[in-house]
Amino acid sequence: MQLYHHPYSLNSQRVRLALEEKGIDYTSYHVNPITGKNMDAAFFRMNPSAKLPVFQNGAHIIFDTIEIIQYVERIAVVSSGADNIICSSSEIIEWMQKIQEWKPKFFTLVHIPEKYQQYVSKFIRRVIIARMAESPDLAGAYHCKLKEAYETEDKLKNPDTSKQDKEHLIRLLDEVETQLNETAFLAGEEFTMADVMLIPVLARLVLLNLEEEYIGSRPNIAEYWILVQQRPSYKKVIGKYFNGWRKYKTLMKTWFFVRVRTVLRRF
Repeated sequence: MQLYHHPYSLNSQRVRLALEEKGIDYTSYHVNPITGKNMDAAFFRMNPSAKLPVFQNGAHIIFDTIEIIQYVERIAVVSSGADNIICSSSEIIEWMQKIQEWKPKFFTLVHIPEKYQQYVSKFIRRVIIARMAESPDLAGAYHCKLKEAYETEDKLKNPDTSKQDKEHLIRLLDEVETQLNETAFLAGEEFTMADVMLIPVLARLVLLNLEEEYIGSRPNIAEYWILVQQRPSYKKVIGKYFNGWRKYKTLMKTWFFVRVRTVLRRF
């Protein structure tokens, strides 16, 4: 089994948390979207949306995050051979879908300095154009990604885009806060795949230095956040890259790569 992912990708974090929680072995392939690796022809042929993660088991390839997690659950059940292990209930799946409805893309981008946005955006457009020339048979799919890149830039100029995402996030967190007043975890007293879906959202807020506004202001979520950070799966999937000083190392490493590649293209 192979997983194509990146530590920054929120959906990649969700799938990796599920794999770690279920104890499933897999081969890891890092595909960095910030440096345009998801636009390389080999990956693009497998997944023309260029989105992460991608899970492959033989000829079986899955792109949807919740579908991957449910597939991982089924593998865990079969591998264990135990009768007392069950897949996610309808309540858990409902939470998973509810959390998945909030899209982090524009919320994240509006909290990144504009100069970084511009560098990355220009770099990605150049990568797409270069790949289009290298693989004419994929020109149509690459053209769609180029159009999407320009549309993203336009949407970022519209204040309503970030406003709607913020309002959606607030509604979601308020609902989570209410639920955690009743239970230790999102779907009951046991850790489930619903928590796997939520944890990366909280980690993203911390990464963007928004912890006090969105987590600290909600006491139940704040307590929950302290609790889930103690899990081995969190430490391996997220904490390893983003806890404390590590987040600056991770961010600077990627930013430096993009900056150098952008400068080199001028010569």
